[in-house]
Amino acid sequence: MTRRVVITGCSAITPIGYGKEDIIESLRVGRSGVKPLRDDGLLTEHIHSRVFGTVDYSIDYGFPRKDTKTMGPVAYYACQVARDVLRQSGLDQDFITSGRLGVSFSSTHGSPTVQRNIYKTFFSEDKSKFSSIGAVDYLKSMVHTTAVNITRMFGITGRVVASSTACTTSSQSIGFAYEMVKFGMQDAMLAGGADEYDTTTVAVFDNLLACSVDYNDTPHCTPRPFDVNRDGLVVGEGGAAVLLEEYEHAKTRGAVILGEVIGFACNNNGGDLILPNLDGITATLRLALADANIAPESVDFISAHATATKMGDVIESQAIDAVYGSGQNKPWVTGLKSYMGHTMGTCGAIELILSLYMMEQGFLAPTLNLDNVDERCAMLRHVYELQDNETRTAAIQNFAFGGVNTCLLVSDGRE
Repeated sequence: MTRRVVITGCSAITPIGYGKEDIIESLRVGRSGVKPLRDDGLLTEHIHSRVFGTVDYSIDYGFPRKDTKTMGPVAYYACQVARDVLRQSGLDQDFITSGRLGVSFSSTHGSPTVQRNIYKTFFSEDKSKFSSIGAVDYLKSMVHTTAVNITRMFGITGRVVASSTACTTSSQSIGFAYEMVKFGMQDAMLAGGADEYDTTTVAVFDNLLACSVDYNDTPHCTPRPFDVNRDGLVVGEGGAAVLLEEYEHAKTRGAVILGEVIGFACNNNGGDLILPNLDGITATLRLALADANIAPESVDFISAHATATKMGDVIESQAIDAVYGSGQNKPWVTGLKSYMGHTMGTCGAIELILSLYMMEQGFLAPTLNLDNVDERCAMLRHVYELQDNETRTAAIQNFAFGGVNTCLLVSDGRE
């Protein structure tokens, strides 16, 4: 017997704001979080793309020093949103530490700023510096630093999942957490992802000619998902978490239900590790609908992966068209990365939370910078301007290097 899985807490640190009110306002007024690339003294002069989805505001963390010694910037983001969702959920400390709550959380590659300092020390001619590298440096930089710092800070003793699959990191984390609760392995899971600012991340995609370069002087004009003048992705940063809980447990304790995860699918293309694959993506979307046991026409809104790369947007559009068709009831589509860039390992969790906010508030935000839709993407039901809309069910789609595809299906949680 399977169990229903509801969302009883959510929080996001994004380039368009931290907290529900700031984020909703940004979506309503069309505020971009893409800013000029910061010069951090490494690689900047070699990077062609000069834009970044930046968290450019301060956050008063107030974490105890005993916890921060094992935390790089990425873990700060993770622990902040984790604290937010635990408070919002109303779970008591006995439950949090009981083993019935687990963590499914990760990042693309730990803390790159800490890793950079480690490598600089290793390759220094001054060998005396080697002794300055200690255990805490590894704890800050390891790929599961977000998950274990969360468990340490809040005393969580349940299962730990740290799935690091590039752009599907947090959507997979939420999907695996959903399955943990659905199949009775945990009663609740804290799930999400985080990634921090670092020019090494930009340099990787820039070297692959995947980054936006045509709008360096007008950062707010890029990225441009589905637009004929799109020229690549914009790297971003942030953190996001949701609290997933077994429905009866949440209902019994009187928790506020923000939504319900009703389906999840994940597969691999089984071939090219970089290029998107129509068959693989299409299969994922259909598998998620099957897991939720709903028809395509039941989906009202799609948060598209939509990175604004030349072929990625086209292949995703073809997959959406293949699954949802061209009838009057096909879902609305928004590319939320147009507001903040591609926040890497945290994009799925952020886009899920933004979708929940829009569902609650009864509106759909448009894809920014979609001035002239590419005819190869024109078959979709694009959201071109802010509109009132009652969304009951949404799909959050994410696809990653390595050929990993995910789709999460969420409902508004109403009976």
